[in-house]
Amino acid sequence: MKIEHIAIWVKDLEKTKAFYEKYFGAISNEKYYNPTKKFESYFLSFENVSRLEIMRKPDIQENNSSYDAQQFGIVHLAFSTGSKEKVDELTETLRKDGYKIAGEPRTSGDGYYESVILDPENNIVEIIK
Repeated sequence: MKIEHIAIWVKDLEKTKAFYEKYFGAISNEKYYNPTKKFESYFLSFENVSRLEIMRKPDIQENNSSYDAQQFGIVHLAFSTGSKEKVDELTETLRKDGYKIAGEPRTSGDGYYESVILDPENNIVEIIK
């Protein structure tokens, strides 16, 4: 059994797609649009065959979860870079490009070398070794 994909609602579909393409190497399919439901989405594929579906629909309720005040549900996405150096490098690139670094690179209590950043929609993304 494997997870086929995870989906998240976003406000800015194009900005979110560009973020995951630029920093995490995502490859996007063509945009899907259902005019009846006013639903649009992209599937973003990553090198290990996992996929992230980003979706937009005008009537989706705002989620009040934040890095500091989280709610039940999916909490974060984690991407493995393969090395501490790549974690540090990507973290610095994201910082330079104006993204919020919620957690500086460190070894966590459960042994992961990681940093934590927020994507354009304030979703929590871990960058791990």
